Amino acid sequence: MRFALERPVKIVMLGAGGTGGHIAPHLYRLLHALDRPVKVIIADGDLVEEKNLVRQNFIAADLGKNKAQVLAERYASAFGMEAQYIPEFVESEEMLSELVKPESRPVWMDSEKYPQELPILIGAVDNNRSRQLCHQVFRKSEELVYIDSGNGEYTGQVVCGIRRGGRTSYKPVGEVYPDVLDRTDKFPTELSCAEAAVSAPQSITANIMAAAAVVAYIYNILVLGSIEVKNVTFSTRTVNLKPVLSGKRKEPENQKRKAA
Repeated sequence: MRFALERPVKIVMLGAGGTGGHIAPHLYRLLHALDRPVKVIIADGDLVEEKNLVRQNFIAADLGKNKAQVLAERYASAFGMEAQYIPEFVESEEMLSELVKPESRPVWMDSEKYPQELPILIGAVDNNRSRQLCHQVFRKSEELVYIDSGNGEYTGQVVCGIRRGGRTSYKPVGEVYPDVLDRTDKFPTELSCAEAAVSAPQSITANIMAAAAVVAYIYNILVLGSIEVKNVTFSTRTVNLKPVLSGKRKEPENQKRKAA
């Protein structure tokens, strides 16, 4: 799958917790080095809590602050980019569709060329209800790259769905793992305090490995201009990443898709 190297880029990342927090610094560093206009929007309604300091990419000075705001302001300013964030959970199809909608932007300030942005949606969420929302928006998009990450304590996967010309070229996570589309989850704002306190066990190594795979996808798309891997599964216990290459029909099995 080939990608033009001169188009402006818009990246929307849902989730700024275990995986999103580790994606952010490398994502901003990578985009800073690109020779074209880029825009990053991070969305998350959570506040940094004491329990987040062990596994997630936050420090004590961040306690009580919105996670999306912390990440956007810290890393955008570090690399001279505009900090854009939404300090709330994105839970409506209309809102997400508007966020990923590509705009026409000049490649340079004095350029007469106004190509459309390449829209990329990163799902670093911890519930399948949010993945279902991303799936709905993906299926209705004319063009969208949708990279979803999910992991349990030691294993996980990253799936890259691609839409072009209103057709699906690479399957999104909801088609690779159909159980993601089962209506058993709730949005974060629909959870009670007791429900919100319960989550699948995770390790910092699983979050970091998932983040590395996401950033590798972004690098291949934006720097190399191509990707050959539809999805990857990984295990931190065996220190192993297993790709599913384009053109192969074999899909990974029995991987956890809940926590991010």
